[in-house]
Amino acid sequence: MDIQKRVNEIFEELVSIRRDLHKNPELSQNEFRTQKKIQDYLNQWGIENYPCADTGVVGIIRGKHEGRTIGLRGDIDALPINEKNDKPYCSINPGVMHACGHDAHTTVLLGVGKIIKELADSEESIAGSVKLFFQPAEETVGGGERMVKEGCMENPHVDYVLGLHVMPYIDAGKVELKYGKLNASTDSIKIKLSGKQAHGAYPDNGIDAIAMAGSVITSLQTIVSRNISPLNSVVISLGKISGGVKDNVIADEVEITGTLRALDDETRNFAKQRISDIVNKTASAYGGQGTVDFYDGYQALINNDEVVDVIKETAEKVLGRENIVFKEFPSLGAEDFSYFSDVAKGGFFHLGCGNKEKGITSSIHTEGFDIDEECLKVGVLMQVNNVISLLNK
Repeated sequence: MDIQKRVNEIFEELVSIRRDLHKNPELSQNEFRTQKKIQDYLNQWGIENYPCADTGVVGIIRGKHEGRTIGLRGDIDALPINEKNDKPYCSINPGVMHACGHDAHTTVLLGVGKIIKELADSEESIAGSVKLFFQPAEETVGGGERMVKEGCMENPHVDYVLGLHVMPYIDAGKVELKYGKLNASTDSIKIKLSGKQAHGAYPDNGIDAIAMAGSVITSLQTIVSRNISPLNSVVISLGKISGGVKDNVIADEVEITGTLRALDDETRNFAKQRISDIVNKTASAYGGQGTVDFYDGYQALINNDEVVDVIKETAEKVLGRENIVFKEFPSLGAEDFSYFSDVAKGGFFHLGCGNKEKGITSSIHTEGFDIDEECLKVGVLMQVNNVISLLNK
């Protein structure tokens, strides 16, 4: 099969699918229409499939010959944003919008499934299997974790897993690659400081939790600046503080919440320990008590070099070296593709979707976000060729 030609042949269908999904966005864990549409397409194309993680879908394409299993993931949920674009395919659901490009990710994955199924049904077929992961709730509870826990990576076991994300700061027709660390882990921090209440006129009778909090906040900033190498990116951001009951009463309790971002488990665990030590010892020095609770979020996303090599070779072959951008620094944003790549060798890359000439420049997660739909061709072309390379590797 001439894959480039086949992608061009189905392009209008891909555009139609993407615009329908964009027009009918659904929030995390409510992707019921989206799930049905995905299953309708898979059934129409003869692709075995089943629901997963409530509103997600797993598709399976089995070749006629034994071989590896390759997984591909596309997230399907939208964001609680009111779209401000003036396009015929704008969201018809007030306050809900595909502002992160998950409609494009879903469309690309459907296009890949359609073409891989045709290859699998051909006389030569393929050696191995391909699994399609249409993942819900990427924007909230991490649907990737739920899908993995429900066994999507088994029966057959996935050997390699691929994912992508559209990025408007990259022109359509280009891809952005990175070896190693790509996205940070996320942990929520909850600090509780306890002192002793007293009248504001007699502060010596109390233990001031607000004064305690001031020292804790200042001291926590030194973890990044003094305890961790400046060559190792870490973020400790405290976003909310509350405490006290009245302006003339010494506060006996303060609560601080925030987020911790790190790029590997060693740094992540070290930062957690330093946060706990600073909170406990600072509070003790004031005569009070301090406790810290951490709530785990996503794992760090670390690309496998072997898989990135394959993606790079594919991009050179189908796009040309001039259309490959290498990301210099990792992002401290999160990406729950990490749940899949913790189980199998994974590679995640960025798909350019911007076009200044067409006015497509708005960032993801904004009310004016849109894509140059030419990126759908590139995404399908890249992923089909990546799958073939990994199956034949």
